[in-house]
Amino acid sequence: MNELHLETSPYLLQHANNPVHWKAWNATSLAKAKEQNQLIIISIGYSACHWCHVMEHESFENKAVAAVMNSHFINIKVDREERPDVDAVYMKAVQIMTGHGGWPLNIVALPDGRPVWGGTYFRKDEWIDTLEQLQKMYQVAPEKMIDYAEKLHQGIQAIAIVQNDGTVTTNQKLQLENLVTQWKKSFDWEFGGLARAPKFMMPNNYQFLLRYAHQNQDTELLEFVNLTLTKIAYGGVFDTVDGGFSRYSVDLKWHVPHFEKMVYDNGQLISLYSDAYKLTQNPLYKNTIEKTLQFVTKEWKTIEGGFYSALDADSLNNEQHLEEGAFYVWTILQLKAIIKDDFEIFSQVFNINSFGLWEDENYVLIQNQSLDTIAETNHISVDNLEKKKKNWEQLLYTEREKRAKPRLDDKCLTSWNAIMLKGYVDAYKALGNQDYLNTALENANFIIKNLWSTEGHLFHNYKNGKSTINGYLEDYCFVIAAFISIYEVTWDEKWLHDAKQLVDYSLEHFYDEQHSFFRFTSDKDEALISVHFETEDNVIPASNSVMAKNLYQLSIYFNNSYYEKVAKQMLSILLPNIDYPSAYSNWLDLALTISEQNKELAICGPKAKNHNGFINGLYIPNVIVAGSEKTSSLPFLNDCFVENKTLFYVCQNKTCQLPTEDFQEVISQLSLKS
Repeated sequence: MNELHLETSPYLLQHANNPVHWKAWNATSLAKAKEQNQLIIISIGYSACHWCHVMEHESFENKAVAAVMNSHFINIKVDREERPDVDAVYMKAVQIMTGHGGWPLNIVALPDGRPVWGGTYFRKDEWIDTLEQLQKMYQVAPEKMIDYAEKLHQGIQAIAIVQNDGTVTTNQKLQLENLVTQWKKSFDWEFGGLARAPKFMMPNNYQFLLRYAHQNQDTELLEFVNLTLTKIAYGGVFDTVDGGFSRYSVDLKWHVPHFEKMVYDNGQLISLYSDAYKLTQNPLYKNTIEKTLQFVTKEWKTIEGGFYSALDADSLNNEQHLEEGAFYVWTILQLKAIIKDDFEIFSQVFNINSFGLWEDENYVLIQNQSLDTIAETNHISVDNLEKKKKNWEQLLYTEREKRAKPRLDDKCLTSWNAIMLKGYVDAYKALGNQDYLNTALENANFIIKNLWSTEGHLFHNYKNGKSTINGYLEDYCFVIAAFISIYEVTWDEKWLHDAKQLVDYSLEHFYDEQHSFFRFTSDKDEALISVHFETEDNVIPASNSVMAKNLYQLSIYFNNSYYEKVAKQMLSILLPNIDYPSAYSNWLDLALTISEQNKELAICGPKAKNHNGFINGLYIPNVIVAGSEKTSSLPFLNDCFVENKTLFYVCQNKTCQLPTEDFQEVISQLSLKS
C-alpha cells in the first residue's frame, strides 16, 4: 500500500494499492518535494469519473509506469471534491496551456508547486514518454522550466482577478435583454439545451431563463425552457427506472449519459423542476421531482441525516469487469423477457429502436413522445398507459437490483449537502409534502452538529465521524442559502440568525476588500500558488454569485446597508465583464432581484403561516417574503405585528404600501403587471 490508505476519500482509497508511491496533498508531501528538489506529479480526479478509472487501470496500476513515476517524481493524488481549491488553480494552468480542461487532470510542477506541463487523459506510452522528457529537461536545463513556470504563474494570477476598470452599466435592463438575445442564438429548438454536445443540464441557466421569461412575458423563451426540461426528463440522462439524473449527455438528444450520478446535480435539478412545476403544474415535472427524491432518500441519505456524494459511472458487467453504464442498459432479449406481452407498446414509449440504441445491442431508455400521443395511437386511455409504464418501471427496477451496483462515494460534503437540502425545501414549497421539509431539517441539523465547529468555521467534509478539511467559500454560501430557504417555509428566525453568523464569518475570513470579492479559501488556510476568486457560474453556480444573492436577501431582512453595498458592488464589477451569459446566469438572476421589478412581502398575524404556505406554492421569484405569528425582532418586520389581525405589507424600492387584510388584494399587488 502507498500512503493513500491513510485517507478517507473513496477516490484516494481507490488508488491505495497502486504501485505508484502516491501521497496525499499536504504540507509534508509538498515539503518533501522541495527538500529532494524533485518535480511533482499532481493527479486530480474524483471517484465517479470514468476516464480517471481508465487512466488508473492503464497507467497507475502498471509497474513500468510506476517505476518511472517513483524514480523521479513526488506523486500526489488529489480528490477534486475534497480539494476544489487545488483543482481550481491547476485547472486554470491547464486551460492556459492547452485551451481546455477536464478530469483526470494531470500536472507536472516544480518542487515549489508552480506548474510546467499538464493535460487530462493520457495513454500509457504517451504518459511515460512525456514524464521522461520532462525529467531529462529538468536535469539538463532547469532554467528553461523555471522561466516557463514563472510566465505561466503570472498568467494564472492575471486571470484570477476580476478586472474592475470603472465601467458602469447604466441600463441593466437593456444589458439583460441583449445578453438573452445573444443567448437565444445558441438554443437547440429540437431537443432543448444548447445546440452542441456534450450537453450539461446547467440547472442555474434554466432557473434564470425561466425567471426572465416569466417576468418579461417572453412566451417563446418560456416555451424553450419547458422544451428543455421535458426533453431532459424524457432522456436517458434521467433514470426513469429509479429516479435521479446523470451528470451529462454525450449526444444532442439527452440520450446517452455519462452515467455517474452526483448529489449536486440532483439537488439543483430538484429546485429547478420545483420552480417549473409551480409555474406550469406540469405532471411530468412533479413525477420527476418525486422519483428523484425517492432515489436520493434511498441511495444517498445517511442514518445521521447527511447525503453521500455520488454513484460511479462504472459497475461490474456479466464478465465481472468494470464497464461504463453496465448497471443501466438493456438488450432486446432482456426487455422481452421482463415486459412480455406489452413489449410492443413498451418499445414505442421507450424507443427500443434505432432512436434508443446506444452501442452494440444495448439500449438506453428514452422517450420522444408524450404518453397522450402514444395512448391515442394505440387506442387506450392515458390512465391505463400511465399504469402500465409504472408497472414496467417496477419490473425493470426489480430485475436491475440483481445487478452489481455502481460504486458509492460515501463521503459527505458540506456544500453539496446544502444544495440537496435546498432542493428538498424547494420541493416542499412546490408539492407540500411534509416529508421533504422533515428531511431538509434533519440535514440542516446534521450540518450544524457535524460540520459547524464551535470556533465558528465550517468544515468541508465528513466521513466516519470525522471532519478534517477547513471549509471553502462554497460551503458557506450554500449553507447560508439553505438556511435562508428553511426560514422561508418555517419562519423560524433561528435560521436567519445562523445564516447571518456565517455571513459575518465569511466577511471576516474570505472577503478581499481590495478586489471586492470573496476568496475561495479562508485566510486561515495555507496559501496556494495563486489566490482563487470563483466568479463564473458553471454546473454549480459560482460561490461569489451565491454569496452576493445571500447578502442582498439578508440585507433586506436585517436592514443591513453594508451587506447591500457589498452585493451591489460585486454585481456592478461583474456586469460589464459579461460576454458569455450562460457562464454568469446566477449574476444575471441577482440583477433581476436588485431590479425595480422586485418586491418584498411581510405577513404578520395569527394566520400568517397559512397564507405563507399558499405563497410558497406560487411562482413569484421577484418577491422576498418574511413573516411571523407574533411580535418579531427581525428589523424587516419591525412594528408590523398588530394583535388579532393578519396584515400584509407589500414593499417595492424601499417603499411600502399601506397594510391590508385582503389576501386577494395582496396577490394582485404582487402581480408582475402592477
